[in-house]
Amino acid sequence: MRFFFIIIFLIASFQTNWQNSEKYHIKTIGFYNVENLFDTVDDSLTFDEDYTLNGKNHYSKTDYIEKINKTARVISEIGSGKINSGPCIIGLAEIENFKVLDDLVHTIKLQNFAYQIIQKDSPDRRGIDVALLYREADFLPLETKFIEVRLWNERGERIYTRDILYVNGILDNDEIHIIVNHWPSRRGGKSRSETKRMKTAYLVRQLTDSITLANPEAKILILGDFNDDPIDKSIKKGLLKPIQAENNVLYPFFNPMEVMFKKGWNSMSYRDGLHLFDQIILSSNLKSDNSSINGYVFYRAGIYNPSYLISQKGKYKGYPLRSFENNRYAGGYSDHFPVYVQLIKPFSDK
Repeated sequence: MRFFFIIIFLIASFQTNWQNSEKYHIKTIGFYNVENLFDTVDDSLTFDEDYTLNGKNHYSKTDYIEKINKTARVISEIGSGKINSGPCIIGLAEIENFKVLDDLVHTIKLQNFAYQIIQKDSPDRRGIDVALLYREADFLPLETKFIEVRLWNERGERIYTRDILYVNGILDNDEIHIIVNHWPSRRGGKSRSETKRMKTAYLVRQLTDSITLANPEAKILILGDFNDDPIDKSIKKGLLKPIQAENNVLYPFFNPMEVMFKKGWNSMSYRDGLHLFDQIILSSNLKSDNSSINGYVFYRAGIYNPSYLISQKGKYKGYPLRSFENNRYAGGYSDHFPVYVQLIKPFSDK
């Protein structure tokens, strides 16, 4: 596996228009499933006992501090691989509560970023949530919603899962809409669990349709751990379903991660298979060949997986170097690699 996977999508017209520009605004927006970022305190309202000193993982305060610092290191490098170059906005999955995020943003690696936190405890029975960190100097939130995903099993019992986080705000004078996801898992098998992800996909699509109904030029980024690959039904036929308009077929979104997946790139492993569950999907008006759009457009997308995030030996060689393994804290980083996109515009654009 390569040291650093990155794919650049540059349209010819985009290059022609900007090839004489010497300087650009480049903004990195990322997503990272941080694999069970729990504190060591037992919360009586959730099933978090495994992540305590006397729990299954024998998770100590020392382990927690190490995991916080390792997570901070990764975030600080997403986008260029250099320390202190991290994203201006990053969605996170598998965080326990506000406290772990507060500890995270105040680590040595991240304290200078001055990240602000958007988070709410979700109904998920494991106690894991999605969240958004943003640099106040770059992004101004205007509206925040936590959307409950209401699902039931075949016995009519409620399935408690993560909320969807929607944030509308201003990125350096550009209005953008960000939707952070952690869709239902494949527990019980892909086919058996697929309807849960399809229902979640339709819920997100309803949200994006309402956004574009209010503003057809809305710039939307859908990021998260979808527990499906870019070619799976929940993504292709649910979330990204094309629109039939008279004699034309319109595609409201594009997924730069699909090209990566078809090339064999991955962000995690599941049941001894490599997958690209972590994706960032963008509204089609962010394509760089759309000359009618002002402000930021899509520049490139990547998977951040330097060698230190990859298991170098044993049964899982080449897989993400995970934090927890065989009922213990294993000292890794996460069972997922972070993903990101970069948006770009010339300095002359306001």
